[in-house]
Amino acid sequence: MPKVTQEYIDKKKKSIVDAAYRVCLRKPVEMVTMMDVIEETGLSQGGIYRFYKDLNEILSDVITGMRMDYIIVDDIEQLFNTKEELNFEEGVHKICDILADVMEKHLMDIQKINFDLTVLAIYEPERAEKIIGNIKGQSSFGYLATVALPNLIKESKKRKYKLRDKPERIANFISAAYTGIEMNCILSACYKAPMGAECKPRPLFNTLARSIIFLCGGEE
Repeated sequence: MPKVTQEYIDKKKKSIVDAAYRVCLRKPVEMVTMMDVIEETGLSQGGIYRFYKDLNEILSDVITGMRMDYIIVDDIEQLFNTKEELNFEEGVHKICDILADVMEKHLMDIQKINFDLTVLAIYEPERAEKIIGNIKGQSSFGYLATVALPNLIKESKKRKYKLRDKPERIANFISAAYTGIEMNCILSACYKAPMGAECKPRPLFNTLARSIIFLCGGEE
């Protein structure tokens, strides 16, 4: 039998992951089945299971691929690595603009799947833990929490601003606000849920920027 190369394996796995991604765009992630993916690929059951042991493993690779497409690290690091002195207030607004840009671009695909995964985590926490455990790379929000926010607080202290709350509470607030923006925009755009008000990423992130500046002791 001819030897199966790593290139061949990678190509087949990518075709399966791409098929699963397309299915996840059409259906809530928690409702996607292995049979859905098999039918989307056109492969046999045996063909799928040669490369993946179960659907959770496929979804892990779907999310890993999404993280590579949904990358904001380079754009934000440019703000901190510029030779010009970073203006704290302007820096916060620029970061929130980057978040708004990415969310607007991916609202109907990556953001939709991220939201569905949150729902899955609520109803099937053990399964969600297995999926997350096999994801490779750092999430964009993980980078914001561990790198970007501490840098912003550092810049605010340089200007002798006084934090209006503890750093960890500010981080928790930003996390909750980001999740709320994502949830409301997804429900409005993807599921046509009546939200009582227009939900668009950019104005909501602008409000978040102003809130961060206030909490960090700056002036809007």
